[in-house]
Amino acid sequence: MRYQTTKVKKSKEGFRVYSTTYYPSIPISDADVFILAKEGSRLDSLANEYYGDTKLWWILAKSNGIRGKIALKAGQLIRIPGNITKIIDDFEDINESGDSTSSVSGGSTGGGGGAGGGGGY
Repeated sequence: MRYQTTKVKKSKEGFRVYSTTYYPSIPISDADVFILAKEGSRLDSLANEYYGDTKLWWILAKSNGIRGKIALKAGQLIRIPGNITKIIDDFEDINESGDSTSSVSGGSTGGGGGAGGGGGY
């Protein structure tokens, strides 16, 4: 899902590269849940527990300002956004249209990532 709307280009050297993926802002909502991470908690496992999909770990990373890691510290306060349908719709709209001006934060995917990658969120 995360890379479905990311455009793929070829570099001058002929390598396949991803263009920038943009992420919507995720304002705090009454539907959000706040938890304390347990020993061994990870963004992908929390995404699976709360959303039923490990690939949505980037929503937790973005909403908590976490970059470059998926493992959490025990006792770390984590916000679990409640309205993921709107977040996913905003993500798809921004990246399909290429309009990075509507309440987004840019972030390069770097071509790595995935649930275990920890690249840009």
